[in-house]
Amino acid sequence: MAAKILVVDDEPNIVELVRFNLEREGYEVIAAGRGSEGLKAAREKKPDLIILDIMLPEIDGYEICRLLQQDAETSHIPIIMLTARGEEVDRVLGLELGADDYITKPFSPRELVARVKARLRRQRREENKEGKETIRCGAILIDLQRFQAFCGERRLELTPKEFELLRVLAGQPGKVFTREHLLEKVWGYDYTGDTRTVDVHIRHLRQKLAEAGAEDCIETVRGVGYRMKEHGEEKNGH
Repeated sequence: MAAKILVVDDEPNIVELVRFNLEREGYEVIAAGRGSEGLKAAREKKPDLIILDIMLPEIDGYEICRLLQQDAETSHIPIIMLTARGEEVDRVLGLELGADDYITKPFSPRELVARVKARLRRQRREENKEGKETIRCGAILIDLQRFQAFCGERRLELTPKEFELLRVLAGQPGKVFTREHLLEKVWGYDYTGDTRTVDVHIRHLRQKLAEAGAEDCIETVRGVGYRMKEHGEEKNGH
């Protein structure tokens, strides 16, 4: 069955460009031109991925992203934000609200398709995991089959990308991961541009871990990237 992509943008030429390139790759495309229509389509159609413009009539992309992330029925859907804005603050705000990625207009259709493919591959890999697998690192326990993480007895309320970052770091405590490596492991593709995505998600993950009593377990290696402190715990397999 073809993956279903929801495109929310009020520029018909952008919608048709994205539709043409995605349908050529075999995807099913649903389009919405207004924020309210996009929000309704996301809730009713349950797409596999959403391409979301920021500047929309009625409800902007930031608010749509926030509302979808708060809803358990839609919080798992990957979101790629489209924006004509180039300022870092706009990109970071989208990431902080739960978007998985952003692309600045004008964009390359080939790059957009590549990112969509990578995001969907990552989603399928998680859905196809079989058997029980856990990772324990100190007080942190990660259940990969149930997509849940705990600190002691407390369940961590993590976004999909925060969960993946924790999985990668806790799976190899002590190992330093560059931002580029984390982008490849968590976001599923080689990324040669701004690595701010990683820093934003790490900051949120650290805040949630600290609230659960596991502060300072993720260390910054200046000029390189991040690592999980070693706790003498091993990864438990299938």
